[in-house]
Amino acid sequence: MKAAVFVEPGKIEVQERPQPTIQQPTDAIIRVIRACVCGSDLWWYRGLKQREVNSTVGHEAIGIVEQVGAAVQNVQPGDFVIVPFTHGCGHCAACRAGFEGNCVNEEPGLNPGYQAQYLRFTNAHWALVKIPGQPEDYDEEQLNSLLTLSDVMATGYHAAMSAQVQAGDTVAIVGDGAVGLCAVIAAKLQGAQRIITLSHHTKRAQLAQKFGATDIVSTRDEAAIQAVLKLTDQAGVDAVLECVGTEQAVSMAVKIARAGAVIGRVGLPQNSQMNTNDLFWGNIGLRGGIASVTKYDRQRLLAAVLKREINPGQVFTHKFTLDQIQAAYEAMDQRQAIKSLVIVNQ
Repeated sequence: MKAAVFVEPGKIEVQERPQPTIQQPTDAIIRVIRACVCGSDLWWYRGLKQREVNSTVGHEAIGIVEQVGAAVQNVQPGDFVIVPFTHGCGHCAACRAGFEGNCVNEEPGLNPGYQAQYLRFTNAHWALVKIPGQPEDYDEEQLNSLLTLSDVMATGYHAAMSAQVQAGDTVAIVGDGAVGLCAVIAAKLQGAQRIITLSHHTKRAQLAQKFGATDIVSTRDEAAIQAVLKLTDQAGVDAVLECVGTEQAVSMAVKIARAGAVIGRVGLPQNSQMNTNDLFWGNIGLRGGIASVTKYDRQRLLAAVLKREINPGQVFTHKFTLDQIQAAYEAMDQRQAIKSLVIVNQ
């Protein structure tokens, strides 16, 4: 089969790899229909994070179940499914508490390889999310939105849930990538009255407004902080959705939050240390982490996409085939694409 492989920083290529097989009773083999490139993929692509050379890549997909292990009963061959980047078992303490992104029964390693014609998915009995019908039952718009439910839309929603966004709230979104834009959708779903997006990229800001942002702050650093405080009569916002991960982004989130607010942090941490004293002085909460993709999809997000209440697939601004995977990464790296869609099998 064809699979995208990490060769070295700045270089991804398609190679022939053996088709995966069932290794555990809880496994499933998925024929990938669509995959995509994530902002977190750029870390190792840019050489900012170590990755094993010649390893397969990708962690977001939708596809068709080809084969299942003996313990898998919730899905069967032929089912159309969302393939989450999380592999929750559904029965450990973390999964029962609703945090399957922290499942203690995940297989060690990244379980990557979603940017390939086929992938082996672990904990398939619980973690896979069935989509009614087949891919041909959906138009391009809905297929793209279904793909976001494997990661970015669920991650943006996790930011809103972690920040405890309530109806009528004023919310700020730090980050205008695909996750930040999906966080706008999530804040609106939760009933936020005012949604302030921090963005200095015109096209991303326009999409944020299309998704429900009421205000755009296009300045940077201290000027952006002052702009948000001015919009809130110096009180700060009721919740902040932090979708970048840098120390600067978290610091900004703290400074624009009102006393007692909660920051929902889903930006992948880029610094192991952070000064938390400002949280103390503002009585500000900081929550977040790895999204509960399966839970959120089943509870709310899949139905919202199927009913066309939300259309997060608009974050895919550029489309590529699997053979064009290098170009898909370059478009993300050079910020030409908000998110790169990869067509694997029709």
